[in-house]
Amino acid sequence: MPEGDTIWRTAAGLRRHVGGREVSAASPERFAGLVGRTLEAVDPVGKHLLMRFSGGWTLHSHMRMTGSWHLYRTGERWQRPRHLARAVLTFGDRVAVCFSAPVLDLVRDGRAPVAHLGPDVLADDFPLDAVVARARSVGPVALGELLLDQRVCCGIGNVYRCEALWELRLDPWRSSADLPDADLARLFAAARAAMRENVSRGAPRTFGGRPGAVHGRRGRPCPRCGVRVQARGQGADGRITYWCPTCQA
Repeated sequence: MPEGDTIWRTAAGLRRHVGGREVSAASPERFAGLVGRTLEAVDPVGKHLLMRFSGGWTLHSHMRMTGSWHLYRTGERWQRPRHLARAVLTFGDRVAVCFSAPVLDLVRDGRAPVAHLGPDVLADDFPLDAVVARARSVGPVALGELLLDQRVCCGIGNVYRCEALWELRLDPWRSSADLPDADLARLFAAARAAMRENVSRGAPRTFGGRPGAVHGRRGRPCPRCGVRVQARGQGADGRITYWCPTCQA
């Protein structure tokens, strides 16, 4: 699933190449009302992307596990099949294509789709104390689930939650009630620091200059202690958590 850093880079690319430009063609038909409108802003909010057009319309997309935005020059061959395109917006000599996104809506109130979210982990004015307060408000919950709760803090996904927990030697199944506020703040700050670094430097992702320690490395040795990394589903959605059973005991 694209995480907050991916969405921020996507927004930057759209702003750079088609921001301030007028839509000359749009498909499918439900987006035809965007023709003649100017793309005034592109805002990433957690894992959501808001493309704001003149006249008050906002195109809201959420990539979930499968979606992505691509930019092409007019006439350039697409990297994915045309039947997977959910939105095609032409801006003169540039084409923005949204592939396979399960959530794609044209809305009048651009605030509504993201009103339920907590503070964006990548925002310049990230209110760490408010995030800790939100974490307390959802009640005691396993740390691995807490980091993915977008109501507490939006933008953190599976990669960064696993790596932040490993970095601080925290058991993903440990209750948030066991941690003082200062340690909860350190956990969110660790995820934020890695994500901010990767937004500024681009792909591939690193964590404090190192490659990932546990995510996607089931059965491979932990780079800190050598014990094999484990993985299993966690939470109602069964998202796979990777952790070291020794370092994070």
